[in-house]
Parts: sequence; C-alpha cells; structure tokens
Amino acid sequence: MQNKTNIVAFFMFFLLILAGCSISYTFNGASIDYTKVKSITIRDFPNQAPLVYPPLAQSFTEGLKDKYIRQTRLQITPDNGDLSLEGEITGYAFSQLAVKEDAYASETQLTITIRVRYQNQVSPEEDFEQTFSAYRTFQNDQMPQDVQDELCQEIIEELADQIYNATVANW
Repeated sequence: MQNKTNIVAFFMFFLLILAGCSISYTFNGASIDYTKVKSITIRDFPNQAPLVYPPLAQSFTEGLKDKYIRQTRLQITPDNGDLSLEGEITGYAFSQLAVKEDAYASETQLTITIRVRYQNQVSPEEDFEQTFSAYRTFQNDQMPQDVQDELCQEIIEELADQIYNATVANW
C-alpha cells in the first residue's frame, strides 16, 4: 500500500511540474515579434552575373518571397516594410569536377551566388550585407540546358533557406 501511495504521489508531483513548465517552439524556426514587425519588402534581385540565365532573377525573387509567405505571418509590401531585403545575383557559373582517369571531368557543378542587403527598421543593429552561395552537381553525360531548370530550383530553395535563417530565424 505504501508503494502504491508513493507512485501516486510521484505522478502527482510530475504532473504539477509539467503544468508549471511552458515550452515555446515554432515549427518554422522564425523568431519574429509580430507585435513590432508586421511587414517585409523584398525587392527584385537583378541578375548581374557574368553568365546570365534569363529566368533566374524572377525565379529567385519569387522563391524568396514564397519562403517568407509560407514561413511567417509577415505581409509583403512593395515599399517601407519593417524588414527589407534587396540585392543582386552576382554569380552563375559552371565548373568541372571529378576528373576521371582519361583526364575528362565526370561531373559539373552549377554555383549561384547572391549578394543580400538586409535592413530591420525595428532593430537596426541586425542589418547586414552578406553573400550567399549554393551549388549542385550533375553528371557530364547530361547537357546543362537539360538540367539547369531543376538545379536552379533546388539551389534557389537552399539560398532562400540560408537567407531566411540569417534574417528572421536568428540561427
């Protein structure tokens, strides 16, 4: 009987401790104070890379906007947002990798580089200018024009994640 009383007392104590605990977790990783920050301005990112892939500028800008729309409650505004992102695509390059025994490359790497300027009107100390880069590789038996749309989409998603984490996730 004493053992049963101890078990009940332990569970009551455990439930009391659990009731006093509060865990706050957001699944999107954002740490935004929505009472102060309500909007974001994301300007078009022009393609200023030496090698220009025409659909990249619009695809990147839209991919970045989609990330903030899906992951936050911020309203995207054309001007004067509480947060602001602007910049340019500075690199779009193919490079040969993995040289085989016959001295020919077996893989090619596509790298996209973006320069970003971030401004936070509520907390100006968080402003920054930073370069982000991501890449994907593909086999040389594939033509770049056959794979670049898919590769660009994957790279855009990764770059959007990097920028999101650097701006509102505080990682």
